[in-house]
Amino acid sequence: MRKEILNWWNQAKRDLGTAEYNLAGKRFEVVIFFCHQAVEKALKALIMLKESKAEVASHSLIFLAKEAKLPEKFHSFLRELSPQYILTRYPDAAEEAPFELFDLERATKILKNSQEVIEWIKKQIG
Repeated sequence: MRKEILNWWNQAKRDLGTAEYNLAGKRFEVVIFFCHQAVEKALKALIMLKESKAEVASHSLIFLAKEAKLPEKFHSFLRELSPQYILTRYPDAAEEAPFELFDLERATKILKNSQEVIEWIKKQIG
């Protein structure tokens, strides 16, 4: 595997670990933000590997999922996760502080679904 692909893949795994770590600390907006980051980076690694691309310039999880040929069963979740990239960071995006928008139940669900997506990608990467 090319070094740049390995870098994306390893950072995706690290970001997923950061999400898991922050769940215990009840930093739910951080959990969700890093789930988005992990899924995005894992998808980019897979696309770069499959298509021999040097880079993939998009933050859209749906676009990346289609490029990576991710099974349709994951697309509904990615539609939910994609806008969290903004909502977890900016108080003016939802007119609430991001930490007030998320709870344990939602963070746990998003983490579980992110783990499933990344596990599928891991099988494709080999």
